[in-house]
Amino acid sequence: MDENDALRGRRVLVVEDEMMIAMLVEDMLADLGCVVVGPAHRLEDALEMVCVEPFDVALLDVNLAGQPVYPVADALRAKGVPAIFATGYADAELREIDRGSPVLQKPFRASELAIALNEALRETPA
Repeated sequence: MDENDALRGRRVLVVEDEMMIAMLVEDMLADLGCVVVGPAHRLEDALEMVCVEPFDVALLDVNLAGQPVYPVADALRAKGVPAIFATGYADAELREIDRGSPVLQKPFRASELAIALNEALRETPA
C-alpha cells in the first residue's frame, strides 16, 4: 500500500492569504486525493471554519496578512485536530507549544506536503 493511500478522502482545511499559493496548494491536495476545505484567506474566516466545518488536518500559513495564525492553531488544538504550519521563515517564529507540529518551508513541493500530512495524521486515528 502506498503511504499516500492514507491521504485519500482526508479533509484538509487550507488557511492561506495568498490567492495563488492557495490555488497551488489546492491542486497539490487534490492530486494527493485529499478534499480541500476552504481555503480561508483571513483569520476570521479560518476561525469560523474551525467551528463549523469537519476536517482531519489543517495547513496554516503562519502569517495571514500580517496577523499571526495562532488563534486558529489554539482552536484546532482544543478540538484535537492536528496542524501543519507553512512559512517563508524559519520555524523559530513558532510558539513553543507549536514546535512539535510539522512545518513546511515555502515554497514546498507536493511530496513535502504529503510527508507533512502523513506525519500530522499519524497522531490521529482515521
